[in-house]
Parts: sequence; structure tokens; C-alpha cells
Amino acid sequence: MPELAAHVRDVPVNQIREITEAAWSTPGAIVLSIGEPGFALPRHVLNAGIACLDRDETNYTPNAGIPALREAFAARFREQQEVTIGAERVYVVDGAQQGLHFAMSLLLSPGDEILIPNPGYPTFAMTSRLLHAVPVQYPLYPQNDFQPHIEDIEALITPRTRVMVLNSPSNPLGAVISEKATRELVELAVRHDLWIISDECYEAFTFDVPHVSPARFDSDVPGEARVFTSLTLSKTYGLTGLRIGALICPPGLEQKMNNVMESIVSCVASPSQYAALAALTGPQDYVSQARDHYRSNRDAASAVLAEKGIPFLGAQGAFYLWADVSHVSGGDVRSWVRAFLAEFGVSFAPGTAFGSIGEGWIRIALCGGQQDLFDGVTRLPAKVQL
Repeated sequence: MPELAAHVRDVPVNQIREITEAAWSTPGAIVLSIGEPGFALPRHVLNAGIACLDRDETNYTPNAGIPALREAFAARFREQQEVTIGAERVYVVDGAQQGLHFAMSLLLSPGDEILIPNPGYPTFAMTSRLLHAVPVQYPLYPQNDFQPHIEDIEALITPRTRVMVLNSPSNPLGAVISEKATRELVELAVRHDLWIISDECYEAFTFDVPHVSPARFDSDVPGEARVFTSLTLSKTYGLTGLRIGALICPPGLEQKMNNVMESIVSCVASPSQYAALAALTGPQDYVSQARDHYRSNRDAASAVLAEKGIPFLGAQGAFYLWADVSHVSGGDVRSWVRAFLAEFGVSFAPGTAFGSIGEGWIRIALCGGQQDLFDGVTRLPAKVQL
């Protein structure tokens, strides 16, 4: 049979899925390797999706989404980030991953370079390679608390660089980029005439620090604005299986967005859109309860790691802990997590799933039950003698 395209043959295995699928097939395993919120969905959200089906509202929607949902996304963004934005700039997408693919499809030509964080979410590189672009990793170093440094990024910029990806709060790190650093990163993009794709999947979950979107420092003038903002309800409201999010584009690109959206998915399923509308405009108890749960889990797991002498990054956001197990992983954390699952029945995401700087680190998901989390982290081997 004919061969697949070379750029598809070279797509690497997603190490998060690799260890998680192994855990799912291990009886009794504690799965701390995947970010799946564990709460039941609010009843009013489910009812809105069911009502859409009951009235047989199952035809195409506009490419950009139903107007009420676009306005709900815009209103939330205006309120939280204090930016001027209308619903016409909001495009309802089939989850944040489709939103990222959408943005990269608009901005990258074959051979273009895109700056992505290392450690960073693996699909940043996977998606750009599928579009024949070249991912260039900018370093986030432990000695800098995994925060981006302007000098490190600027040194990587070439005439082929077109896009810079920012992710705050970070998956996998739980790090949050400060307001000052966010402003400086936007200024860097202006100096070098780069687009910014800001992945803000975890914007609802920060702890004692604010989430500041790069859009706050962007121009609102067509032709000068450069920030695309990717949002999702998968994490905020636990709607992972409904595949619903939004991509906010700079002004002046609305017609191009419509054209590209038509060629990718046409439109998002209408029941998911009405469920999302109910989530955004209805009671917000789910979000506050989830935030409190993640904070409590973070504190409980951090206490265990500290007692064991295992270094970790104090999570300021998202629902992950980033922990250093280099004292036992032997320079191959990907193999170590498989062996740890087999021996101790607990799965963690290996740091190398997120880039070379992740060697020796693991990502611990904080979104499940606290007892499972406590039991799983307690099984980690201590770095100091207790």
C-alpha cells in the first residue's frame, strides 16, 4: 500500500497517553498521569445539552458558533481581563486542541518557525509539525522557577520565526507568568513582529496570584494586533468529552477565520454549544468548588513531597505538581514511570513528555480524589532518609 506522508510517520508517541493507557489496563492502578476533572457535571449543563437534542436542534450552526455562546465567551473575557472585545472576534471551537490547530493553520507556512516552551504541552510541537512548520523550544529552567526569560527566547528568533506560544497557567508546570513578564513578552513579539498564541486552558485555576492574559497588552487596531487567545471549558467546567472551547482572534481577521473554520470542522456540535452556554451563564459553583479542591490536593501532595525531601515546583495554577525524581529515575524517567507503575501501581506523566528539560521530573495530576492522590504520592521513594 502507499506510504503515509513523512511528517505523519515522524509524529512521536504521546508519552502521557502511553503511560495512562498502561495504567488503565493495570487492575487497581492509581492514575495520576492525566488531567481529567473528576466531578459530576452540573445538572443545568447536562439539561441544556439534552434539551437541544429534545427539540431536534441538530442542524448546522454558523461556522463561528451560536451568537449567544460567542457573546458569553466575550463577556467572560471582558470581565476577567478588562479588555475590549466583541463577540465577532470569538470563534467556538471543538476543544482547545482544535483551537490551537486552527490558530497555527492561519499563521504558519511550511518551514516557518514557532517558539514553544520546554517543558511544554506536547501537542504544541506535534501540531506545528503536522503543518510542516518547525517547532523551536525555548527553555524554562529549574533555576529560574521554570519562568520564561526574554533573553533566552530572543536568542532563538530568526528571520523564519513567525509565532510564539505562551501557556499560563502552565501544563505541566503549574507555573503562572507574572503581569510584568507577560507585558515584556508581548513587547518582544512587537519588536520582532511575531504572532502570539496564548494557551489559557487553566485560566480559571490560579492560587493567590492573578491570571493575566497577553491580550491585555495587545493593540486593538487591525493590522497591529497579534494575540490569539485559546480558551476551553474542558478544564473550567469539566466538559472534556463535549469538546468545546473558543479561539479569540485579533480584530480584522473575522472573514479569514470563517473560511478556515469551514475547511476544518465547519461548526461545533449544537448540543455541546448549548451545554457550554448554560455553563458560562448559569451558576458558577462548579468552578469555585473545583478550585478549592485542587488547592487542597496541591497542599496535601506538597506536604508529602516535602516530608520525603523530593524537590517540587510550588504550583501557582492549573492542577498539576511538577516533582523532581532524578534521585531514582536514573536519567530515563520515561522508563522509570513504567517500572514504577508495574511495581507500585501508580502512574505519573514522565517529564520527557513535555520536553528535554523534563528529564528527571514527573507531572502529578491533582484533579482526582484526595485519598488516591495521597496514597499514590506516598509510594514515591524518599530522597532523604526518614
